[in-house]
Amino acid sequence: MRILVTNCNTTEAMTEEIVRGARGAAARGTTVTGLTPDWGPESAEGWLDSHLSAAAVLDALRRHKEPYDAVVMAGFGEHGREGARELVDVPVVDITEAAAHLACLLGRRYGVVTTLDRTRGQIEDSLHAAGVGAHCAAVVGTGLGVLDLADEGRTAEAFLSAAERARDAGAEVLVLGCAGMTGLDRTVGEVARRLGMPVVDGVAAAVRLAESLVALGLTTSRAGGYARPLPKRRVWSAPYG
Repeated sequence: MRILVTNCNTTEAMTEEIVRGARGAAARGTTVTGLTPDWGPESAEGWLDSHLSAAAVLDALRRHKEPYDAVVMAGFGEHGREGARELVDVPVVDITEAAAHLACLLGRRYGVVTTLDRTRGQIEDSLHAAGVGAHCAAVVGTGLGVLDLADEGRTAEAFLSAAERARDAGAEVLVLGCAGMTGLDRTVGEVARRLGMPVVDGVAAAVRLAESLVALGLTTSRAGGYARPLPKRRVWSAPYG
């Protein structure tokens, strides 16, 4: 089985970290390949970044030539999943809804711990569109930017504080609200032990769900909103100069 994991930003180091986490979750025999868009923001933190990254990821998927059996979109709360489902003929699993669906199997309400507070609206909208927003107790920011997550000590402290606020808001399960958090193994384990709450990594959840869909021979329905795009002329990039 071959899974293509798309980063939503242009930072190669983050793609490598996401792929590492995805490979750690994948079953034996599953091949995980990372895809980094050639253009777009270095980190997605806001509506403008999100829309730019969605177009860049779709462009990268359109041009990718190597075969794959499923796509995992590794951008929490980012746009593009609906377009990707129209574009490709394999299952597309977004880490946002994958994590939320699994969290709903573990507790009545879940909380999302994310990066900057400015991304909360996007995440809430994404969860609502996926049909799992009603079970979300809170989306809590750590105050850290995506690229700040490399500072393990600072991230651990901020993550624990945000997790406590999510718990106090009624969350029984925690969800990692950024693909860049997939490498926080020790931090996540410590938080889970201290708070007694399971923590769901969206990248791992999406990989396992993608494997299940492929194994069951299931893919995106073409009967309605995800029908193949209408044939027409499309300009994917503007001329320079």
